[in-house]
Amino acid sequence: MTDTPAAARRDQAVRAAVEQGLVGPDAPLAALLDVTGIRLGAAALTSAFAAVTDAPVLHAFAVKACPLVPVLRLLADEGLGAEVASPGELALARAAGIGPDRTVLDSPAKTPAELREALALGIAVNADNPQELARLDALVASAATASPLGLRINPQLGAGSIGALSTATRTSKFGVGLRDEGAREWIVEAYAARPWLTRLHTHAGSQGVPLALMAEGVRAAYELAEEVNARVGRRQIDTVDLGGGLPVNFASDEESPTYEEYARLLLAQVPGLFDGSYALVTEFGRSLLAKHGTVLARVEYAKTSGGRPIAVTHAGVQIAARTVYAPASWPLRIAAYGPKGRPKPGPPVLQDVAGPACFAGDLLAEARLLPRLEQGDYAAVLDTGAYYFAHHYAYNSLARPGVYGFTASTSGVRFAVVRPPQALAEIVAESGGATPDSLL
Repeated sequence: MTDTPAAARRDQAVRAAVEQGLVGPDAPLAALLDVTGIRLGAAALTSAFAAVTDAPVLHAFAVKACPLVPVLRLLADEGLGAEVASPGELALARAAGIGPDRTVLDSPAKTPAELREALALGIAVNADNPQELARLDALVASAATASPLGLRINPQLGAGSIGALSTATRTSKFGVGLRDEGAREWIVEAYAARPWLTRLHTHAGSQGVPLALMAEGVRAAYELAEEVNARVGRRQIDTVDLGGGLPVNFASDEESPTYEEYARLLLAQVPGLFDGSYALVTEFGRSLLAKHGTVLARVEYAKTSGGRPIAVTHAGVQIAARTVYAPASWPLRIAAYGPKGRPKPGPPVLQDVAGPACFAGDLLAEARLLPRLEQGDYAAVLDTGAYYFAHHYAYNSLARPGVYGFTASTSGVRFAVVRPPQALAEIVAESGGATPDSLL
């Protein structure tokens, strides 16, 4: 570990990436992950909850936020588990060595085969709806399982500023709507009829959802758990899954809000949840990785159109689809570096930072004030460690960038390959290259 500030580590890594040839004329795009920052973030999460409860807490990283096996392995080394939402994500978690007892399966569309596999392995499962619960009834009756089983509820509290990520609206597709007519009584009776149903899950949303709304969702789950346990006359629900969703500050290097702030807010709002009566599960994703990733893109051309400078780079919609298609909700910071990878000096100039895709809207930043980017410079796309370079969008059959973890210290920067750059042969193979005559 090092106490070097994150921005200084980033500058050091960018310079080293250029000097060591990870980026350049023949490799114009690369993604960098700050290993030290990731470890510090994981430690901040675990210590924040350890400060407010002595109960067991499983911090299950939301694999969808960064589905890369070495990243999952790094987080497991810091004591985290995995929250998975598909067979693919489960396979990644298992490849990273994360055990069934530290894995949680959440998905609104689990197949019978997925459920059977999870129960055979002993993985925790949160049922999304009554029909899925009926499937679990049959599976539990047919074979013993060590899987902790729960039900996801939607507290129906309203939306945050990004509707697509607000999972506690009245009509959200997730969970059982707690305020729907007759739903609360159905939930209580469902638990009373199933002694093996021992968990309760909720998740109010993520980016754009205020902490107060997240805390309301947790309080709703806690109050329901207390009601169920009172009805059955014992502590049947022994674990509450709080979900994740801590929003990320994309405006500066400051990491806010913090896990400590959220944990203390929950303690103040729902004190009974932290008195040791319930084990807890969290499912944070974006907040653990976003601030620790940088996409480094070479400026291929610098031009002017209509009087506005445009830096044409190799980073666009293929790595930042959300930003390109919804820039108001997903703005990203851009930092300018010179051809040798050093921060670029000079007065800020209004300019566009464009990607390589063949449509006009492929812009990472529009009318952004930056030192003027020139051919051979580098645009660093910041805060991209989650949901960006690990979620490739194959527009124009653009190749996935190489992903490299780095550790920076006074003795230099060491890089490790997380995922190599995609080869053209892989693109062809994924596009039916082995069966070119199949439609003739």
